Amino acid sequence: MSLKDEFNRKKLQKKTKNGFAGYPVATVSFYGPTNIFASKVAVGIIPNEGAEPSALDRWVNETTDVRNDPEIIDQILRFISANGAKSVVSPSEIIGCPHEEGIDYPEGQSCPNCHYWAGRDRFTGNIIH
Repeated sequence: MSLKDEFNRKKLQKKTKNGFAGYPVATVSFYGPTNIFASKVAVGIIPNEGAEPSALDRWVNETTDVRNDPEIIDQILRFISANGAKSVVSPSEIIGCPHEEGIDYPEGQSCPNCHYWAGRDRFTGNIIH
């Protein structure tokens, strides 16, 4: 990883640690087939309290963890900047399967590709049934 790539990775981490600095807020959420490999990141821009996202983008990498993909990190930072986000929030963990219920598999079912998440709470990782 180049110095620029490492700088960008740390820059994104720092933005999430800075806390709330006002709206718009960028939400950065990582998803993966397990709780240790993130293959997808979704970034939403919330313009004000209680609002739906005004912008949303997703990036996927099936071979490299997106948290360590320099090109994706650079694109995330550009997206956040282009949308004028003053704050960045991100859960510290991978929060679920990268596939979308109702789009990639039927509503109310577990993803057939991500067995790790079947019957698990996506925020705690605990088995719920």
